[in-house]
Amino acid sequence: MTRLPDQWRGIATRYDKTAQSYEAAVTLASLLMWA
Repeated sequence: MTRLPDQWRGIATRYDKTAQSYEAAVTLASLLMWA
């Protein structure tokens, strides 16, 4: 469970080009960690 933020770092970096995409990636990661 502690590795999840490390796994999502690559996704956040990849989608950091636009604020909307970054927000969507963070929301998705949060939902998957919460589920």
